[in-house]
Amino acid sequence: MRVLACMILTIAAVFTVASARAQTYDPNYPVCLQTYATGGGYIDCSFTSLAQCAATASGRSAQCLNNPYFALGGRKPRQHGVY
Repeated sequence: MRVLACMILTIAAVFTVASARAQTYDPNYPVCLQTYATGGGYIDCSFTSLAQCAATASGRSAQCLNNPYFALGGRKPRQHGVY
């Protein structure tokens, strides 16, 4: 009985202590820079405009993209046609 209890606790601990991944996209910024490299690239979502991102990406193996998780900067979306 003691062995069974130890096995259950061990299995529960293994499943509970899963590795956590960092969030790739920062929902506070609308534009991200994706870089490419031989050893792996990265995504940096710290740009407020495509022009700002393009200036950083210039001359590098990178591209700018819209952040799919941008949360409108805390603003509520406008509703059209609702009066």
